[in-house]
Amino acid sequence: KKGKGPPIEFIETFFEVYDRYAKLKNGKKHTRLDGEAIFKIEPGLSSVVTHAISFDEWGVDPYRLCVLNAKDAAQNGAKILLQAEVVGLLMENKEGQRRVTGVCVRDEGGKESAFSGKVILNLAGPWVPKIAKMAGLKIQLRPAKGVHLVFDRRISNMGFATETIDGRSVFLMPYQNTSILGTTDDDFYGDPDHLEVTHDEVAYLLEAVEQVFPDIRKYRVIGTYAGIRPTLYEWGKNEEDLSREHKIFDHEQENVPGCISMAGGKLATFRLMSQELTDLVCKKLRVRKKCETHRRPLPGAEKTISSEQMEAWSMQHEIAPYALWRLHARHGAGMERILRLVEQNPAYKRMICTAEPVLEAEIRYVIDQEWASSLDDLGRRTRLGWGNCQGTDCAWPAALILNELLGRDPQKETRIFLQKRWQSIMPHLQGESIAQEELKQSFIEALGVGA
Repeated sequence: KKGKGPPIEFIETFFEVYDRYAKLKNGKKHTRLDGEAIFKIEPGLSSVVTHAISFDEWGVDPYRLCVLNAKDAAQNGAKILLQAEVVGLLMENKEGQRRVTGVCVRDEGGKESAFSGKVILNLAGPWVPKIAKMAGLKIQLRPAKGVHLVFDRRISNMGFATETIDGRSVFLMPYQNTSILGTTDDDFYGDPDHLEVTHDEVAYLLEAVEQVFPDIRKYRVIGTYAGIRPTLYEWGKNEEDLSREHKIFDHEQENVPGCISMAGGKLATFRLMSQELTDLVCKKLRVRKKCETHRRPLPGAEKTISSEQMEAWSMQHEIAPYALWRLHARHGAGMERILRLVEQNPAYKRMICTAEPVLEAEIRYVIDQEWASSLDDLGRRTRLGWGNCQGTDCAWPAALILNELLGRDPQKETRIFLQKRWQSIMPHLQGESIAQEELKQSFIEALGVGA
């Protein structure tokens, strides 16, 4: 912008170095944009923008990534438990030395179970200190809270960065059928199980983007969400200057063998973190085998689905091409198993969520194959109810499927889901969003479920 920020030449020098790595992610080299070229690409930008740099960056669906890693683990013998809280560690005392031998968990029904192992891994993110304390260990983190806003559409097909009032960088970027604005970065001293987004955090983000994209407040915010970074502890630094490095805590060095913790890090390094941790575990178990996960595809990436095949499936099953491509984006080659359900029962091609879109067959598949047992679970695996309807159209029919397959109370499921949607929109409820919520509430009351 005029008179603000480092010179464009300085930024371009950085990207000239960055270009050397573009080919490693099949990306394109950067392009410098000046004057009218900027506004041809994104006419909504303010006239204060005088220069721009375009470059490739890749996005990821973190929920799908977690599910696919869990599916891969299950295929290799892991037991996956959802809605299970760690309530204690199993310890044994031999000759004055404490050893961690297992973990005790409580499921959502209140039933407790114990699991033993030769090595217990504490990978609980912001809850790492809480778990470590159960073994009498102390791990100090500096948790940071990050908040995002979700808009009801792709405001732009380009993502862009700007500065907040205190000089931090935030991003507005297209994501799926929405746009995401974030993030804040504030020290957090509360309970990670109870996160709330405040009006001040919403205003902070909107104020920043408004400087370069003046019409941002005209777009409808359909949700907010917050997360906690398990950042490693450092004193005397601002939040944004904290290291994103990770650290492995081998508690055998603290005279408590059998347990290893890991904290810090970020999504971009999750495979490196996993490899380093697994190498240490293998060393302790005297397993002599090199890590292979960075070479082995996750479920669904074993083969490529061609455009010709997608077109053939669209015609065969009478499903819109766009819906099939979204299905492919979530499941890759795994979509073949979903389409087999449609072959068995053509009624399963019904579109339950038109905003994303999500087929009935996909809902049935993730319930059967991906441990989905609630509307929240369906949202994380398929984005059902996460688009501009916010569950108004799809929560009830999806809840009926949960009732059919798992015996879940559809009224209770719908009420819980819509309550969470309400909590998500409440920090930004203003203007026409109020009318939208009134309309949604009227529809919900007509169903007899109440939000």
